[in-house]
Amino acid sequence: MGRSLAGYLEGFLQKGSERAYTQPRGYRTIHWTYRQVAETAFQFARELDARGVAKGERVLLWGPNSAEWVAAFFGCVLQGVVAVPMDDAAAADFAQRVTAQTGAKLAVCSLDHGKTLSVPTMISEKLPETLARHSASAFAAVEVADQDALEIVFTSGTTAEPKGVVITHGNVLANMAPLEKEIGKYLKYERFFHPIRFLTLLPLSHVFGQFLGIFLPQLLTGTVIFQDTLKPAEVMATIGRERVTVLVAVPRVLQSLKEKIRRDLEEENQIEKFQRQVRSADGKHILQRAWLFRRIHWRLGWKFWALISGGAALDDDTEEFWARLGYAVVQGYGLTETTSLISVNHPFHLGRGSIGKVLAGREMKLAPDGEILVRGGGVSPGYWSKNGVDSAAGDESWYHTGDIGELDAEGNLYFKGRKKDVIVTPAGMNVYPEDLEAALRRQPEVKDCVVVSLPRGGNAEPGAVLILRHREGNAEAIVRRANESLAEHQRMRQWFVWPDEDFPRTSTQKPRTGEIRQFALSHFAEGATRRAPDSGSLTNLIQKITGRAPGSLSPGAKLDEDLNLSSLDRVELLGALEERYQVDLSEARFAAANTVGDVEKMLHGKALGRVQFHYPHWAQRWPVKWIRLAVHYLLLRPAVFLLGWPRIEGRENLREIRGPVLVVCNHIDDVDPGFVLTALSVHLRHKLAIATGGEALEILRTPPATRSLPGRAYDRLRWTLGVALLNLFPLPREAGFRESFAFAGKSVDRGYSILVFPEGRHTKDGKMLPFRAGIGLLVKNLALPVIPMRIDGLFELKQAGKKFAAPGKIKIRIGPPVRFEGNEDPEEIARRLQTIVAGL
Repeated sequence: MGRSLAGYLEGFLQKGSERAYTQPRGYRTIHWTYRQVAETAFQFARELDARGVAKGERVLLWGPNSAEWVAAFFGCVLQGVVAVPMDDAAAADFAQRVTAQTGAKLAVCSLDHGKTLSVPTMISEKLPETLARHSASAFAAVEVADQDALEIVFTSGTTAEPKGVVITHGNVLANMAPLEKEIGKYLKYERFFHPIRFLTLLPLSHVFGQFLGIFLPQLLTGTVIFQDTLKPAEVMATIGRERVTVLVAVPRVLQSLKEKIRRDLEEENQIEKFQRQVRSADGKHILQRAWLFRRIHWRLGWKFWALISGGAALDDDTEEFWARLGYAVVQGYGLTETTSLISVNHPFHLGRGSIGKVLAGREMKLAPDGEILVRGGGVSPGYWSKNGVDSAAGDESWYHTGDIGELDAEGNLYFKGRKKDVIVTPAGMNVYPEDLEAALRRQPEVKDCVVVSLPRGGNAEPGAVLILRHREGNAEAIVRRANESLAEHQRMRQWFVWPDEDFPRTSTQKPRTGEIRQFALSHFAEGATRRAPDSGSLTNLIQKITGRAPGSLSPGAKLDEDLNLSSLDRVELLGALEERYQVDLSEARFAAANTVGDVEKMLHGKALGRVQFHYPHWAQRWPVKWIRLAVHYLLLRPAVFLLGWPRIEGRENLREIRGPVLVVCNHIDDVDPGFVLTALSVHLRHKLAIATGGEALEILRTPPATRSLPGRAYDRLRWTLGVALLNLFPLPREAGFRESFAFAGKSVDRGYSILVFPEGRHTKDGKMLPFRAGIGLLVKNLALPVIPMRIDGLFELKQAGKKFAAPGKIKIRIGPPVRFEGNEDPEEIARRLQTIVAGL
């Protein structure tokens, strides 16, 4: 591979058609091979050369995790250009400030960010098309030295002002060398587990995310799966669906998954049995634990065996939870200034509760006050400034991490907390907040907590800020029980319950302890409960979507009448709530919420009713799809021509279309799908999934108990035949269409085109009903050509009460394919489509 980062691309070429990355794109899933990544990197290097972006100059990379991001990063490596990674969630003004500070010559950013910068931009989603004019052959890398800058990473801690850390080529290589050597010992076993799949939820804008998303997986010819949501249900679904081997995430995600498993077990009334099993698993072999919790392993997939936690310290309770279930929990420790890694746990020799042993090639020692000091090839040369690089290391090249640690006799390092967060009591005793938080988290009523320093007599004492699983929990009793496991000088004598559903957090899901402490101080000073800061709260999220001032958002404010939330606004709010609070909310339950107060009750766990729609994946598998094909030609097609031989116009518009496509058509009667299938060309007709009224379809799938047994059997038979023979799937009119659109995306990934009737119901008077805005959302996220169609003459036949029509009386018109840009407004897309269909 060679002692250069550019040499990694040689390995990419050797791996060729092996899958390197899997990533979401709207409702679709995109796959990239190792060769595609390397060739796109070569093309990007040529683009930089053509633009005159030379060695040492800077390029901003701003967008979500993607294979395009990786290719652009390696393109910078090849040209000797310095990458400036930017968190996808960063504010536009901050990104602009960083761009100006670093003098970036170019920005590669997502479609959402493309119009906010003052420098030339390339849209990452369109990178392959933009670079197609360049040769994809190997690019001769510009010569770089170990001390040359590779990237400038702008960090923003929970309290500190953001600053740019310069990472050199040598920094990354120094940290990769010991890892590559250790991994080499186990490569002979990789073929038994190939491919090892990494689901990484860490941003590539952070160095630890780069190690687990770019450098380490390719040593194992692994596949990296990116995901743009941290919702526990979707993370677990991805682990099972993609047969993930290793989950890479921040501690907050591991905690949320733990809570999700517990919530599901509570709903199934299995939580007490589960807790007994957890206790009995202590001391058992990992394989015995895996068998004991086989239901969970079956759900997540038997290939899933490890969780890698980084970005912050993982609490003992969460680590112990996953270990008891039979999973390996690997923790690492490092900072951006140390190129992420200082120490890491060996996956086969775990030091429970520790953050691992110090990596070879670097030195680490503890200062007299316990601060972790480190030096070696992985330590950054310093911080970016226009006058050069300001050194990060102190005396004798030791970098002061600002973290307190302990070492055991085996050399395992234990994280005790941030030096600045250590609480010095009036008795002169040091109290580490992490120890107190661990004691609080052992209390079953505590969902999350932060211990802050409160002033007392010129010194300080610890105060607990709690988020409880149930609002009615007794905080005093909880803190009292936690104190029983603590020394006298550690005990908490002040506490309060945080009034919001979650703490304000950074982009890496760390609690913003500065904000929390300030609020706690004001709370104790006034002796009364105040409302929590609005950062990310329910009020703030609704305000962002509606534009209403906080004062107008009373619990009684109605979502529809008072706030004018459209169906798309509800979808946006639902997604924001799920991401903000790390919970899974049923869209049907959310649809039942009428007021702001109803949404708050739902967040507190009080259900508002639930409807479940079923999505028939089996209808797109063998042998059902072959049976459907036979039935089409033997029964359906002859029946359509018997009903009324249609005149089809515009079929020439389908000649260049190979699919998949999105077909939209006006809606007159239940027989509409038959006419559309008849009009489509063979290659589209044979692989078409049809969206139909979800509520009506679900009633057939799950008839009410009041219906007779023969009636229920008949309904279920109708559902089975409709799904099997027409490839129907539910598209609810009122709620639940997010899941329906996701199913449409999966169908497209399997090669199926989609048929949607955007009006949502039959016409009553022959005139088209308004297209529902959801079709715009579907068009935007599927990114497919849209085939507009229109059926005429059928409504008149229906009104006349006739069963058959003369040949040619029913007309089907097919319009030319329509394409939309990815940044168009969904409601505008719906209006444009309606105009197009009406004009056929």
